Amino acid sequence: MSDIQSKPVISMAGVTKSFGLNQVLKGVSLDVAKGQVVAIIGPSGSGKTTLLRCINFLEEYDIKIEGKEVGYKDAVGERRRRSDRDLAKLRGDAAMVFQQFNLFPHLTATQNVMLGLVKSRGKSKSEARQIAHRWLNRVGLSDKFDAMPSQLSGGQQQRVGIARAVAMEPKVLLLDEITSSLDPELVGEVLAVVKELAVEGRTMILVTHEMDFAKEVADRVVFTDQGHIMVDAPPATMFNEQPNDRLRAFLSRFGSFRH
Repeated sequence: MSDIQSKPVISMAGVTKSFGLNQVLKGVSLDVAKGQVVAIIGPSGSGKTTLLRCINFLEEYDIKIEGKEVGYKDAVGERRRRSDRDLAKLRGDAAMVFQQFNLFPHLTATQNVMLGLVKSRGKSKSEARQIAHRWLNRVGLSDKFDAMPSQLSGGQQQRVGIARAVAMEPKVLLLDEITSSLDPELVGEVLAVVKELAVEGRTMILVTHEMDFAKEVADRVVFTDQGHIMVDAPPATMFNEQPNDRLRAFLSRFGSFRH
């Protein structure tokens, strides 16, 4: 993990999000500095995935990436929703890797990685192909360039998803429970790729139930519960001191972290 710089890449202030009468986020504030790895943990339904989707504007809210409001812009003093083209570029700056892989089933591994580079980044097909091959090679899939998603294991599909996201050279990489749909024997191969990216100093926010992984790779761990950030602390404080009753109750579900 690299030295952390002072200017935040992600800045959230009092973010709220409701679905009908269900308020999922209740005034969440969080800054993430360049090169920082932030792990978000917490019980199901605590707002973790919604928070990531807000950063990527898959849900609407008010959040800034490097000072630029993601979903809206000022036009002659009027706040207007950004165009789909602008949103596509900003989503490339906050690239997301999903639980369910979300690969296009009719495209090869290479074509899945190329798509955003051509559509959102304006790369030529030849340049996009070179970038796609470089990243597929980096995640250990040099022999799967032309494979369809149906020909890949779950772990391989998720590594294509990571390659697709990182190839966009995002300002922040969002990882949403990326091992939750994998068989246990495939989890390690995916987490190994993420560890390499962390060592390179990439800015990442990851939602995970892999507590040992969060402790090892994160600079900060954020514990959410009932739509609030309850604890935001370094891994040693979060897992060893456990400075919150709700946090202790949550971590007690994981044998090695019982207080």
